Amino acid sequence: QVQLVESGGGLVLAGGSLRLSCAASGLTFSASPMGWFRQAPGKEREFVAAISRYGASTYYGDSVKGRFTISRSNAKNTVYLQMSSLKAEDTAVYYCAARPAYLSATYYEDDYNYWGQGTQVTVSS
Repeated sequence: QVQLVESGGGLVLAGGSLRLSCAASGLTFSASPMGWFRQAPGKEREFVAAISRYGASTYYGDSVKGRFTISRSNAKNTVYLQMSSLKAEDTAVYYCAARPAYLSATYYEDDYNYWGQGTQVTVSS
């Protein structure tokens, strides 16, 4: 049974930083592309970032490029999202997602089979 558990969300002032973590179990983590998505109230879920199986390639949504960094530790079965220069519009529930092993990382949420429960990030201006 695949489990993805996000942590690290919270309340932060605009301009501040936060690091989200997603601990994975029940899958071949090192072979699984991972992604972060977010959903703000009243909006559709949005792609944030993705990372390839061994971390060689990373991808970012336009709204977070240059401010957010995705990384992974295959030794710890964990993917991270370092968020800097946070803005009020970054306020959302952030979800970790995993693709099946040996596939490529993508921007599309429908390509991700496994999802965490989400963690709330609130940026106060």
